[in-house]
Amino acid sequence: MITRRGLLKAFGGLVAAGFATSAYAVGVEPVLRLGTTIYRIRPPGWPEGQKLRIVALADVHACDPWMSVGRIRAICEHANALGGDIIVLLGDYVSDMRAVWNHVPAHAWAGALSILKAPYGVHAVIGNHDWWKDGAAQAAGGGETFSHRALRDAGIAVYANRAARIETASGAFWLGGLEDQQALHPGRKWNRTQFAGLDDLPGTLAQVTDDAPVILIAHEPDIFPSVPARVSLTLCGHTHGGQVRLFGYAPVVPSRYGNRYVYGHIVEEGRHLCVSGGLGCSGLPVRFGSPPEIMVIELG
Repeated sequence: MITRRGLLKAFGGLVAAGFATSAYAVGVEPVLRLGTTIYRIRPPGWPEGQKLRIVALADVHACDPWMSVGRIRAICEHANALGGDIIVLLGDYVSDMRAVWNHVPAHAWAGALSILKAPYGVHAVIGNHDWWKDGAAQAAGGGETFSHRALRDAGIAVYANRAARIETASGAFWLGGLEDQQALHPGRKWNRTQFAGLDDLPGTLAQVTDDAPVILIAHEPDIFPSVPARVSLTLCGHTHGGQVRLFGYAPVVPSRYGNRYVYGHIVEEGRHLCVSGGLGCSGLPVRFGSPPEIMVIELG
């Protein structure tokens, strides 16, 4: 028989558990945890014996206190220690959250990222929030954002629908980087009803002039169904792994494909995609079941 006292104790336990879970989701997982997720992949089109170790960082969303300059620098020091041949940054360096003490200026977060080092360089694409937070870029309907300039001033190569051939000790590959797929807000003359992208996948791949393998970096994974088999591997961020994930399922995902590309290593029709869980937060400073991570991909 359930007594009134028993019901009150059960209710109290649920309330306490709720407070504990909330405290963890706000105060522990977003700011104190950092994981390294490693994928070892041999995709079709990647030459046998050609080895490459990629370290990928996504969705920094710089702001105090959740992602301070000091924390970004510490993450970068850890990323350097992972021994990547190349480091890629997958977009969204700025924050849109209101629950912050301060928004970190671009020169400060870019300065922290400037300590990243790898034998074959540090390469970046821009994310949707980098575009959305730049009023001048929105008004112009293109061009470049202050994030483009800050990264370039920090010595980081920025890709906006560009491909570059990179020579390594075990063979060459092409790195293609797309401009953002949701760069422009609705309501402008060029974009009345929905977000407009500035990405150009065909134009980017047209710059590939030989049969060396291709790696594509893009902020949003929604591009993946359009990526041809010519691309050995696609790397993306944006989703934060759902930011809140319960038993492997994310109730809210910023993708028209829902959980299809929310996180991890996905293979479709022989094509390979890796989606990072990212580092920072968007909307609310909450992470649960999706801790911040650095993604490492070992090819070959």
